[in-house]
Amino acid sequence: MSDLFEKALFTGLGFLSLSQKKAEELLDELKEKYKVSEEEGKAFLEKMQKTAQESRDRITEMADTEVKKVIDKLSLVSREEFERLQKRVESLESRRKENESGEPC
Repeated sequence: MSDLFEKALFTGLGFLSLSQKKAEELLDELKEKYKVSEEEGKAFLEKMQKTAQESRDRITEMADTEVKKVIDKLSLVSREEFERLQKRVESLESRRKENESGEPC
């Protein structure tokens, strides 16, 4: 489910990110149509890409926060907590087996 959520999120953000090829096409268009210099066009594209990255970062942070809220609300354990408990169970099972075989703990 998180994979589906992630795909939907990034699909929605797709318009914010520019591939190198698209950025170059946009830069050429800016130079042609609006008579901007190469430096102005590059500065504009860099600002757009920076804004897009900041937006992606904010949305990722918000999504992480919401997922954590849902996990807490559902009383689910984190991967770290699960692994800690799993190690504890394994340790206890090992001790039990030692006790059953007559070996000291």
